[in-house]
Amino acid sequence: MTTDTLELITTVEDLHYYLTQAMAIEHATLPPYLTALYSLKPGSNLEAFHVIRSVAVEEMLHLTLAANVFNAVGGNIEGVLTNPDFVPTYPTYLPTGEREFTVPLKKFCLETVETFLNIERAAHSAEDKPLVASRPAQILKHNFLKFLGQKDDLSYYSIGLFYTEIIRGLKALDKKYKDEGKNLFIGDPNKQITPEYYYDGAGDIIKVTDLESAIKAMYVIQTQGEASGSETIYDSEKELCHYRRFQQLKLGKSYVIDKEDPRNSDLPDQPTGNEFTVDWDAVYPVMENLTLSKLRNYCDPDSDLYLHALEFQQAYSDFLAEIEYSFNGNPEQLLPAVGGMFRLKELANSLIRNPIPGLEGVNAGPIFKFE
Repeated sequence: MTTDTLELITTVEDLHYYLTQAMAIEHATLPPYLTALYSLKPGSNLEAFHVIRSVAVEEMLHLTLAANVFNAVGGNIEGVLTNPDFVPTYPTYLPTGEREFTVPLKKFCLETVETFLNIERAAHSAEDKPLVASRPAQILKHNFLKFLGQKDDLSYYSIGLFYTEIIRGLKALDKKYKDEGKNLFIGDPNKQITPEYYYDGAGDIIKVTDLESAIKAMYVIQTQGEASGSETIYDSEKELCHYRRFQQLKLGKSYVIDKEDPRNSDLPDQPTGNEFTVDWDAVYPVMENLTLSKLRNYCDPDSDLYLHALEFQQAYSDFLAEIEYSFNGNPEQLLPAVGGMFRLKELANSLIRNPIPGLEGVNAGPIFKFE
């Protein structure tokens, strides 16, 4: 699942690759969000708990929407989420090609919130300049590099820009296919996740059958993370975007959105809502980027702590397998699978609340990848 190079989308195979990377991006945020969420001590930092939990649920929505588009354009979902490399080794780069920052697994703290802001950041440009190069210019560069035997090796500053390329690729391929009398959207409609199979309040699940619905699905992902514009704080559903939700934790102050007329909402970086205190110390001291091999350095493989780590890792693997199964024509299995994501907290507690032997002031934590 690692990203070697991201080229311009000019074929359906390119599109399939981008969409598998989209699923990898959405998933790569889950272990960091869940680790920070689990590290909060019970009864503390309720604002942080609700923010991180709500974003995690919506990342599952994004994963589902990306899977719907992937299935709609004839992708084969089998083996995508259950690929051993689907769970990255942390710290990791996001599969956007961007190398400016890495994403670790660590306890809730100010540095963690800064990482979350990097994950959800938006790209903006001056009003007289385009956000991205024109498609004809990109095609010209792509063909020239191809002529030279080179690759584009693209990278995207934000997740939103990554999805912009998917949208542009969808439009170009849909036109090409229609001009040739073919249909890009040949996927089995029974593999679509529809609204009755997902949590209410988590956002719009969109059944993808054509270009319009595919673009709509991508737009939901873009705006939930970054907002619907550079001067707004809300997404396409008039809810506070992920970036601004996390920013509240840094500022200790809530944003206010006018649902009747979102244009009257707070401006970016200028929240006017309730102030609250973040208790950065009311957190379990989870070891950063804990792995099974690291844990074996401190405890015996048949110790309770190590066995709990194995149990959590296996449960997480089962969770991903259940999600993949639901995406592969068994949509009724999605609700219980997503519910299982939060039942993992009970297993995580047996790790996060226990010190690692021989390390003073350092506790174990959830381990998501098998080694």
